[in-house]
Amino acid sequence: MNADDQRIRELAYEIWQSEGCPVGEEARHWEMARKLAEAEKGSPAAKPARTRKTATKPTDATPAAVTQPGATKAGSRTSAKATPKATDAAAGTPDVMKKTRAPRKPKET
Repeated sequence: MNADDQRIRELAYEIWQSEGCPVGEEARHWEMARKLAEAEKGSPAAKPARTRKTATKPTDATPAAVTQPGATKAGSRTSAKATPKATDAAAGTPDVMKKTRAPRKPKET
């Protein structure tokens, strides 16, 4: 038995004791101990970690679709007279959706 197996055995025993000595959990304890030993050693895990793809944003170099003012696409449901709703630039909430708040009443003491 090499030093790695001995360390895994010790960790598995500690895990088993910390869980109250359950019966039939040897394989799970051994796997947990193996992963802990690999982490201690600094070696990579058996499975490589999944990598995420980076999201890309359009840049200023990306040409925007050029449309004629007042022109609509065939089959489009928007009319040429439609105007965008005014929005609060800071919050991004349309003005028609904002609710005004009533002033608070002073506390009575």
